[in-house]
Amino acid sequence: MAMKTGAQYIESLRKLNLNLYMFGEKVESPVDHPIIIPSMNAVAMTYDLALDPLHEDLMTVTSSLTGEKINLFNHVFSSNKDLVQKVKRQRMLGQKMACCFQRCVGQDSFNAVYATSYEIDQAYGTDYQKNFIEYLKYVQAEDLVVDGAMTDVKGDRGLSPSKQVDPDLYLRVVERREDGIVVNGCKAHQTGIVNSHEVLVMPTVAMKPEDRDYAVCFSVPSDTPGITLIYGRQSCDTRKMEEGDIDVGNSQFGGHEALIVFDHVFVPKERIFLNGETDFVGMLVERFSGHHRPSYACKAGVGDVLIGAAALAADYNGVPKASHIKDKLIEMTYLNENIYATALACSYEGFETPSGAYLIDLLLANVCKQNVTRFPYEIARLAEDIAGGLMVTQPAEKDLRNPKIGPYIEKYLKGVDSVPTENRMRIMRLIENLTLGTGAVGYRTESMHGAGSPQAQRVMINRFANLDYKKKLAKNIAKIPD
Repeated sequence: MAMKTGAQYIESLRKLNLNLYMFGEKVESPVDHPIIIPSMNAVAMTYDLALDPLHEDLMTVTSSLTGEKINLFNHVFSSNKDLVQKVKRQRMLGQKMACCFQRCVGQDSFNAVYATSYEIDQAYGTDYQKNFIEYLKYVQAEDLVVDGAMTDVKGDRGLSPSKQVDPDLYLRVVERREDGIVVNGCKAHQTGIVNSHEVLVMPTVAMKPEDRDYAVCFSVPSDTPGITLIYGRQSCDTRKMEEGDIDVGNSQFGGHEALIVFDHVFVPKERIFLNGETDFVGMLVERFSGHHRPSYACKAGVGDVLIGAAALAADYNGVPKASHIKDKLIEMTYLNENIYATALACSYEGFETPSGAYLIDLLLANVCKQNVTRFPYEIARLAEDIAGGLMVTQPAEKDLRNPKIGPYIEKYLKGVDSVPTENRMRIMRLIENLTLGTGAVGYRTESMHGAGSPQAQRVMINRFANLDYKKKLAKNIAKIPD
């Protein structure tokens, strides 16, 4: 099948029978829900840009499995060039949409599972990679969106999966059958699941032999019986249900997260990619996390938009030449480029795994994500500083449109005389969206906890720091006998 257009993708979502709840009520038609539509538009854009001659070099690739042209989101990386292409794509899409486009976790899952399943098969004689390759060929042929589901709800963080009072607080196998398995559990913070055709489930932490039932990796359609989706709230989310588009800030695009509950969900054996091999769980988690951390190059793209919005706010406020404004914009740019640079660096330093798939440099990938846990917060703070308090105190669009009080707003919220008041209000709302509203989920908060919290990266940085080697270097220079 040829790659889909954005419209064809949206139409394919109508065929799903999702069991989705929002605000305590079942959503009968997610495709038509005003809160969901912006996030769906963002995914649709990843389809349309892949068919655009101006962007196909970043959005498409030749499949290493079939030799067919496919969307890069459904590709297993087979070179450093592929890894770099991904980073450049991430920034471009962030610039285009200023939000989370929801497909990165799926791609990073593909690459982790492909490489790890190969090594499990080599060790145990299983057929996991064969299962996965057939599955990925299907995903590529149908041009599907796959949600990567790693994060368990975890319950008591001081206890391992098998020691939890409630055994379902980490997703687990509750029944093994000749034709497959049955699973229970819940995955949290699931980006884009409502806009996904499939869900690819992975374990969330390294495990011990007694955690065997929790060491499971598989994929099923997102509307499989027994799956319930519970839509996550976002700050200012109900603004999307109001008339007008100023108060939303970014009215066309957005992201979303949800809980995925698995209540006795059956998984066919051909859809299983790991089942009890606890000694390979750590490898799978490490590889997925490694791939996913430089995916946050998208934050550099969103940062470009936020820096532009802050510069416009300075223009509209009449202070673009003020030295402190210039210095703040320079600092924002410096921080933003650091995120992008480390994402590129870990890709250029990537290497081939035994499966033939390429993996990024894990130390630099974790440095990249550690930067992301800090720099967007400072970029956002500086943008708020430049914008001024009006960003969070200006009246609603309905007030602007009101014939009685609208003229007051037009008069008293005017900045530079040549700039329409509405334009000034729009840029303020965009900054609010990216730093405090629904867009902040895909920029500020996700920067902290997405792909693991800051301490997770610091653990990995320590692991790959190679201090013994560096001590030896110092001894050699200082002429200290080893």
